[in-house]
Amino acid sequence: MLKKQMESYISKSVTEKKVELFKEEMDYVEKHKLIADDIIIVEKENASRFTDAYMERSNKESEELISEENSAFLSQPIEYLKKNKDEFLYFESQWFELIGVEALSLEIDDVFGTYNAMFGLKFQKKMGEVLKAYLTKELQGGIGSFSLMFNQGDGLWDVNFALDNLKGFRENMSLEEAFNLIYHFLFILVQTIEEDM
Repeated sequence: MLKKQMESYISKSVTEKKVELFKEEMDYVEKHKLIADDIIIVEKENASRFTDAYMERSNKESEELISEENSAFLSQPIEYLKKNKDEFLYFESQWFELIGVEALSLEIDDVFGTYNAMFGLKFQKKMGEVLKAYLTKELQGGIGSFSLMFNQGDGLWDVNFALDNLKGFRENMSLEEAFNLIYHFLFILVQTIEEDM
């Protein structure tokens, strides 16, 4: 899936023998030789990855919309969620769609007090053991580090993991840094699983 998605993205993005890619995509394209030798790859800064993302702040209890946010909101510290425990942040981006992630939400877990990322992941049901093994290995343990369940209705894996257990997590990071960290982790997860298939 990732290879097809990347090929499609590149075919739409090449202009004047040049394509702009972020680090994860650039490394993937070079590793899998998805670009002709005469096309120049220009690395984009991560700070611009989510400028076109769609974000909503909503009430956890009622799921009622509080506010739609623009990319400026991403400069907020992740602690915003701890200070507003009754809210969750719903996040959509073409980049998460590229790697098969749907409807990403970020919130504070009411029981463990961890920053939890929740989303649907487009993988077949048979990939459950591989997914579980990867998450177990990569998340740095701890109580409530992740949960994984296949949703028959949507044909997606419902994934929930504690961002606190992710290598590189810092309590003082911005929301933008947190979403970049989540994206990097999930990009590598999808790439690793597809290469092992």
